[in-house]
Parts: sequence; C-alpha cells; structure tokens
Amino acid sequence: MSEFQTDKLRLDKWLWAARFFKTRSLAKAAIEGGKVHLDGQRVKVSREISVGDTLQIRQGWDEKVIHVKALSDQRRGAPEAQKLYEETPESIAKRESEAAARKAAGGMIDRPAHRPTKKQRRQIHRFKDFS
Repeated sequence: MSEFQTDKLRLDKWLWAARFFKTRSLAKAAIEGGKVHLDGQRVKVSREISVGDTLQIRQGWDEKVIHVKALSDQRRGAPEAQKLYEETPESIAKRESEAAARKAAGGMIDRPAHRPTKKQRRQIHRFKDFS
C-alpha cells in the first residue's frame, strides 16, 4: 500500500502505525478494554476509520483527543507517524495540567523509609489476620 492512503483502514492497524502502541495486539487489547473511543462511542478492533474522525485514547494516566489527518498501514518513524494525526489544543492543555497536579501531589504520599523487619512483618500479618 502507499505511504498515506485516502480510503478506510482498520483502527488497530492505524493505532499501531501512528505509534500509539508498540504492537497491534496491544492496540487490540486497548480497544477491547474500552480505552479507545471513536466520536465518543466504544468501538471494535476491526472498525474502519477514515480521515476526519475523532479518537479518544487513554494511555495510563493520560487521555488524548486526536483528529485523524491521514491513514497509513505501515509503521514508520515518529516524525512521519505524527503527520497521521493532530491532538486538540484542549487535550494538550488538560494533559499538562493533570501532569502538573500529579507532580505536585507526589510529595504528599508518605512512603516507608525502609522495609519492615521480620518481627514487624509478623506483627503486620497478625494484625491483618485478626481484622
């Protein structure tokens, strides 16, 4: 097939070619898990997308809203893959603000300074079994 197509293409193949997922099986798992929505609707793996569609993709903490600009079934380098889509400015701003909030809240989490000793571990297990 050509570098950029003008007809329709399977969603999982496009997500792989646009470098959102390392493999098509990871893209398939994300779609089946409800992490990918097309125009606000949950979709199947074999759904064909076309230029102009809007996708919501959730990866970890981040959710991206993108518009499909071009179709390709070949995985190429990142600069070429970025030509296949455009992320909305609202999505970029939302992701950056959420990342800043997560970073600010990171200092609030108390983590133990060290691992529990054998005696402390027994006490923890006794306490959990008692409850």
